Formats: sequence, C-alpha cells, structure tokens
Amino acid sequence: MSAVSAVVEQSAKVRLIADTLHHRRLSVVLRYDSADPPTVRVAFPAEVSRDGREVVWAFARELLEAGLRTPSGHGDVRVWPCGRAQTMIEFHSPEGVALVQFDTSALRRFLRLTHQTVPAGEERYPLRAKRGLDRLLHNT
Repeated sequence: MSAVSAVVEQSAKVRLIADTLHHRRLSVVLRYDSADPPTVRVAFPAEVSRDGREVVWAFARELLEAGLRTPSGHGDVRVWPCGRAQTMIEFHSPEGVALVQFDTSALRRFLRLTHQTVPAGEERYPLRAKRGLDRLLHNT
C-alpha cells in the first residue's frame, strides 16, 4: 500500500528585481509536498526564464521560516525581512542573481498551511513511516 502525499499550492504576487535595474510584478506559485517535508518550492512562470520553461527553486522550509524574522541562509538562497510587511528572497545561479520581494503575510499563510500538512519537527519522518508508527502505537 502506498501513501498518498498531500500537496499545498498557493499563488503569490511578487516583485522581481533582476541583475539589471529591471523590476517586474508577477505571480509565482509556492509549493509544498508532504512526500518531501523539509522542502518548500517557489515556481516562477516560463515567461521569466531564458529557455521558456517554468523555473522552480527548492530550499528548506526552516530557512523560509527563519528568514521571516532575521537574515538567514547562505549560498544559493537567502531570506530576510524587509520592514514589517515585506520579505526578500535572493536566488543565486550561474546565470545571475534575482531578488524577489514577497508580502510577508502571504508567506506566513503558506507556512501555516504546510504546518497543517506536516507539523514542525516531524519533517524527518516520511509520511508513510509516521502512519505506520501511529498504527503500531495505537494498536498496542
């Protein structure tokens, strides 16, 4: 019997600030799949990529949570609060750097939904193993 994963998707309006002084408003999709519980994803529409395909960045849910409060991350993804109502996420790739400004309320709403799917602290246990353990403990 295979476990079915739960997926959370939420659209968000963002402001994209690229390497050039180009600023652009667009919609992205925030994604979370209980089959990969430590990870959140941000999917950018094909229209902003060089090859015309959707671009998806994956990074730790804990990084997103920490970045709402204090500058967090290093390497390819960095997150920090920008005032009380905005959060910045910076993405680094060999092609350049993109800075994306989110409404913090949208990120908090998304994280709340992910925690309803897989509570904080339970990311280490695959959903299938957790269900098996729950059955074992409740049947004894």
